[in-house]
Amino acid sequence: MQLLRTPEGRFAGLADFPYEPQYAEVADPDGGTLRMSWVQAGPRDGEPVVLLHGEPTWPYLYRSMIPLLAEAGLRVVAPDLVGFGRSDKPAAIADHSYARHVAWLGELLLDRLSLRGATLLGQDWGGLLGLRIVAEHPDRFDRVVAANTGMPTGDHDMPQVWWRFRRMVDSAPQLDIGRTVASGCVRGLPDSARAGYDAPFPDESFMAGPRAMPRLVPTAPTDPATEANRAAWERLGRWDKPFLVAFSDSDPITGPMAPIFGELVPGTRDREHPVIAGAGHFLQEDAGEELTGHVLAFIRS
Repeated sequence: MQLLRTPEGRFAGLADFPYEPQYAEVADPDGGTLRMSWVQAGPRDGEPVVLLHGEPTWPYLYRSMIPLLAEAGLRVVAPDLVGFGRSDKPAAIADHSYARHVAWLGELLLDRLSLRGATLLGQDWGGLLGLRIVAEHPDRFDRVVAANTGMPTGDHDMPQVWWRFRRMVDSAPQLDIGRTVASGCVRGLPDSARAGYDAPFPDESFMAGPRAMPRLVPTAPTDPATEANRAAWERLGRWDKPFLVAFSDSDPITGPMAPIFGELVPGTRDREHPVIAGAGHFLQEDAGEELTGHVLAFIRS
């Protein structure tokens, strides 16, 4: 497996993101290792909160939320998925699979960081991966926040807007990451923030992760990830620990998933679930402080 590593200078001077990266090695399928990165804030003995990003972002997405959660006394852990941020980037699209990403992230959270009693917040692929890990290791997590995410099995077709996004990612000669993130925001994205999202990808050779992820979403019942995702839903159907559904009102891709969590996950019941107004797919950008308030209220309750 050929691995690329973004030069550290690409991350210099990013606005509102002063966090020093942490690193750990996880196993690759060829018997070697690759390096994963994360940032953390807050007291090391605080209750852990794991912030998981998706496609095509990295923990820079949570820059307005991390300090507020840390100031509340929580230990914030925000990993870079493999292929994103400062984590190593397999150079070939074929090196990425749903199962590999679950394994890589799970090894980091459970083995390298040894997290227990954690609250997991997953958005986009952060939910597709995080919910699998929660379902397979329920003893390591106390709470879940699902924010504009889901866990498809391929038994139902994806929205047409998602298919358009997938075709764009497949066909674009060059991916404009900052522009892609901006298109998922309702309240606009300044040029400085676009530069932050572009930082991990010096050129097209680094973009196998963003290119691969739409292809890994199960879109048919025969998909390689279907059985594992069905099994995860079955386990979540017994999850009676607290589970918050915090979606925005302007995300046509994941919006239909919100009521499904309410129907299937016992931990959602007898709880008020916020719908954040005027926010798009990347609700952390559009309404980070508001989302943080809901997360803190949820943990304190």
